[in-house]
Order: sequence, then C-alpha cells, then structure tokens
Amino acid sequence: MRERTGAHPEPAEEVTPELLRAWPLPEPSGSKRSRGEVLVLGGALRSPGAAMLAGRAALRVGAGRLTLAVGASVAAQVAVAFPESGVVPLPETSSGAVRGAGVREAAGDLAGADAVLLGPGLDDATETARMLPRAARAAGRDTVIVLDAFALGALAGRPRLAGDGPRILTPNTEEASRLLGREADDLDADTRELAHRYRAVVTCFGRVASPDGRLLSVGDGDAGLGTSGSGDALAGAITGLAARGAEPLQAAVWGTYLHVAAGRRLSGSVGRLGFLASEIVDRLTAELDALS
Repeated sequence: MRERTGAHPEPAEEVTPELLRAWPLPEPSGSKRSRGEVLVLGGALRSPGAAMLAGRAALRVGAGRLTLAVGASVAAQVAVAFPESGVVPLPETSSGAVRGAGVREAAGDLAGADAVLLGPGLDDATETARMLPRAARAAGRDTVIVLDAFALGALAGRPRLAGDGPRILTPNTEEASRLLGREADDLDADTRELAHRYRAVVTCFGRVASPDGRLLSVGDGDAGLGTSGSGDALAGAITGLAARGAEPLQAAVWGTYLHVAAGRRLSGSVGRLGFLASEIVDRLTAELDALS
C-alpha cells in the first residue's frame, strides 16, 4: 500500500537551466576547506574504483577537500592512483569486505566532514548495516549523509538506521524497490513516497523529491548513463555540492541535472552507448560552468 503524502500532490517541476540559474549554488572562496570537506566510505577489495569515481566527481563539482576511507588491502594503491585524496585504511573481513565497526578509524574525518558519502564499493550487507549507525553517530549534527549502493539495501525498512540528520538517498529503480518493499512502478509517486517514508531527499532516475512532497524532474537521461560506475558519479557529484554548502534538495537537483547533462553531451560526442563513468565525471565541470 502506498503512503499518502498529500491527497492532490503537485505535479513535478521541470528542472531547466533557467530554474538552476535562479537557484544558485553557494559562492566558492579560495580555501579548499571553505569549499567543503568530503568523506567517502566504501572501496572494498573487489571494487575500490567505485569510491575513487565518487570522490573524483565530488572534486569535479568544486568540493575543496577529499578523503577516501577504503579497505586496508587497497588503501596504498588508492593513495598512489589518486594523489588528490587523503586515504584512511579500514579493517576488513577475511573475504575483503570493509568491517562496519572499523569505521571508528575514520571517526575524526567523519566529525570534520561537511558531507559524507557511504556505500560506493561496499559489498557486504551485514557489515554495511553495522557501519551506518556508527557513521551517523560520529558525523557532525549538520553533516549531510548521502547513501548509495549497499548502504541503501542496509537502510531498507529501517529509516532511522542512518540517524536523524540531513540525508540524501540515491537509489536506482532496483534499490528503490528494496526500499519500498515492493516493485517501483510509478517513479513520480514512488520517489515522493520514499522521501516521505525515509525523511530524506531522494533522487531516483531523474526524479528528485523532498520529505515535504516537492518533486522535481530532470528527465531520464540517455541510455548510455546505464553503465558501470555511473551511479557512483552521480552520488559523488551530489556529495560534493552538499559539501560546498548546498542544502540537500538543491545538491540533489543540481547533481542529478549535471549527471544527465554530462550523459547527453557524451552521447553526442562519443556515442549513445559506450562512454565510461570516468568520462561522465570529467564532463561534470564543463556542465557546471555552462550554468554560471
């Protein structure tokens, strides 16, 4: 049964460049710390690249400082491959999953972060469920927590697991179905329901909803966006904008628009299918600049 978020919900607002220019992002200053600190929690042994893609996306949209908290077995390699980022090694299970309790190793980074992205490259549901409340408790009261990938599966049915602070959820349609406990078959209504149920801003397949029922539509984007790592690029962009000082709904709307716009531009310059998530990430800065 669907939850009622209003007897006659307003139709989705179309997100256009004009709407975004009338809703400007916070002005950056020269200091990397004043442009926001991002912490990405993820990067298990089998998928450290997910955390790296998300972190690069955060920097591409203007965040000032980045730390990646990843599995200890890959931390040194990540540090060498990504010299722009600080790296915190996290304890792992025997299979290479990041231990949930090991998030204490990043406690200082959590307390100092303006925005935290939890999920990219995690691959153990039980350990991720252990990590969520620990990370939420260690983060600052105003820290924006963005949940992606396995973090969304851990959250399903337990809306308070990630605390009561500002949160943004970035599910694809399969993850939305898990969060709802049924098939997601009406993206407008379902995105609104998720935002209401989990008391978070939600972006799902081009729709962005806030807990008060507001819904904005960016559009589905091109089929080429359905590629490995694309969701990490989206989540990272949103986290970077939140770290810069955008409130959660604004960060989600702008980040979703930039992600879709980058995909459309790559469809024209590279091909409708076959462009890579790393190319999406590297296109974000130009799309952001085009709105200035």
